[in-house]
Amino acid sequence: MTSVVLITGASSGLGEGMAREFAARGCSLALCARRMDRLEQLQADIQRDHPGVDVRVATLDVNDHDAVFQVFDAFCEQFGRIDRVLVNAGIGKGQPLGTGRFDANRETAETDFVAALAQFEAAMAIFRRQNHGHLVAVSSISAVRGMPGTMTVYGATKAGVASLAEGLRVELRKKTSPIRVTTLLPGYILTAINEDVKNAPFRVDLETGCRAMVAAIEKGRPVACVPPWPWTPIAFLLRRLPESILARMF
Repeated sequence: MTSVVLITGASSGLGEGMAREFAARGCSLALCARRMDRLEQLQADIQRDHPGVDVRVATLDVNDHDAVFQVFDAFCEQFGRIDRVLVNAGIGKGQPLGTGRFDANRETAETDFVAALAQFEAAMAIFRRQNHGHLVAVSSISAVRGMPGTMTVYGATKAGVASLAEGLRVELRKKTSPIRVTTLLPGYILTAINEDVKNAPFRVDLETGCRAMVAAIEKGRPVACVPPWPWTPIAFLLRRLPESILARMF
């Protein structure tokens, strides 16, 4: 049976890249984002390259929490089920704390954490009804430790997303539920969010990064650093380095 994959923030970046990867694997796609023109172009590209793939699109601003539930439920009704939801939509507008940019930090926190919570809720409501599903939380390597400067709020929101996913995994394990939860911790993958970042070690191109993300999702591991090399050992070290060393690194 063909899997139905719902991806938020699918009009660009990691969302678009993963949509193309899943299409190449023959999955049906439920794609949503704010920019319908970009979604329709992506839909046309996928249907041209993979004529047998069913692609549906919908406009969604994840900060409109009621709309998150409505769009997810509408996709579920159209396809008859949703097998996998990728909580991917996010922004990276964080600024150093106390520099007069609370507006940017609040927007980052609302989009990357509160809106992610809405997506978790909407996805899990569907999965609980179905008694199956795979929730994928796109977090970040920056969630591993507190990060300085422009990364402080962004990293904190991604740590929050990772914690939500872990708590949910523990709950589902206790209930021996067939619902699975995966947390992805991507390193630097070239997207509009980080294209101007000068210090982006081991950054890979979008296609390479998204291929690694989809491979990790398909394996269904609870937590995966992507690409696994070198980010798995880097994450191991980051968790253990003293703050004095982190301050020199970042």
